[in-house]
Amino acid sequence: MKICFYCDTIFTFGGVQRVLAVIAKELSKEHDITILTLDDPSLNDTTMYGLESTEIHYINLQYSKIPFYENIPCKAFSLLYKTILPQNKLFSKWYGYSSFPHTQRSLLIKTLNQENYDVVVGVHVFLSFHLASIKRQIQAKTIGWMHNSYDAFFSIKTSYVGKQKNQFKHLMPKLDKVIVLSKYDQERFLKELNVQTEVIYNPLTIEPKGKGSPEHKKFLAIGRFSPLHKGFDILINAFALFAKQNQDWTLDIVGEGPEEDMLRSLITKHHLEKRVTIYPFTKEVEKHYESASVYVLSSRWEGFGLVLVEAMSYGLPIISSNLPVTKELFEGKGVGVFFKNEDIADLAEKMNLMTKNNDIEIICDNAFEYSKHFFTINIYKQWKNLFLNKND
Repeated sequence: MKICFYCDTIFTFGGVQRVLAVIAKELSKEHDITILTLDDPSLNDTTMYGLESTEIHYINLQYSKIPFYENIPCKAFSLLYKTILPQNKLFSKWYGYSSFPHTQRSLLIKTLNQENYDVVVGVHVFLSFHLASIKRQIQAKTIGWMHNSYDAFFSIKTSYVGKQKNQFKHLMPKLDKVIVLSKYDQERFLKELNVQTEVIYNPLTIEPKGKGSPEHKKFLAIGRFSPLHKGFDILINAFALFAKQNQDWTLDIVGEGPEEDMLRSLITKHHLEKRVTIYPFTKEVEKHYESASVYVLSSRWEGFGLVLVEAMSYGLPIISSNLPVTKELFEGKGVGVFFKNEDIADLAEKMNLMTKNNDIEIICDNAFEYSKHFFTINIYKQWKNLFLNKND
């Protein structure tokens, strides 16, 4: 079977890229896999996610600049759609064309049809929009793979596609399948938009080679420093409260992004320079898991929480904000505790309780065992059945 993953990027750091790489690698053992990426060809680095040993094909699709005679009317209609026009099925269809102009659509149609793919997967929402807008012009089965939650798309202040909610409602059903990351999201998409979806959890994206230990006395958090997302400001403020009662434990944060200066200023404000360390993203993230004791997810919202699965595979107990997806995945599993989302004092209390927990070794073992549910082979079976139209 010839399968194509159509994505923004595969050669940069990110959770979506890691998940795509893992799934593509596993599928390439039995299928002909192509990754069609909008990456600049100069960025191509197959060693970033261990893709160099596979037979995956790569196509760097470079969209040319839209001619002004096409761009102006498209921009005008897009503005009208978002501000004045009723966002019904017809206008949503036209908006799909205006937001993905003819010049670009034609190139994508030509690229996909000349390779005769059996399945094309749009990786994340906007690439899935592209596929939905050309569904009738391509020969392959089409799948939209969402990498964030319903709330992240439509509900939070910095939502990804808040003004395009009706476009999602009217365009996504054109695809053969839509994949979401949790049962909670499946229910929300059906209830709010009447969009049928299927649930496939993200797989463990790294192969654990060691284990963390309570003896390190270190909290760990990993993620991009994006505004109002991962909640590292919440975490640092909570650690500052925790540090008033505890002189031993430290905190490592691994990541990069626009909030970095703000986070460093917060560390300085609380005089935590010797106890809180920020590290840049690295290909060798495993060393951070191995040297940690407890993983903290302080996110205000999440699509899945992949880092929690990775942390548990290193035997790390978790402290997580009580988001719908994290509660769905981990509540009642004996792998850690939840704190009230954005509640700094509650997080500080949970950090203090975890350091004093006499059963922390048992929690470590539970976390390691539970992470096996997310091994690639188990998630791969669901993807394989999806492509072959089989039910579990």
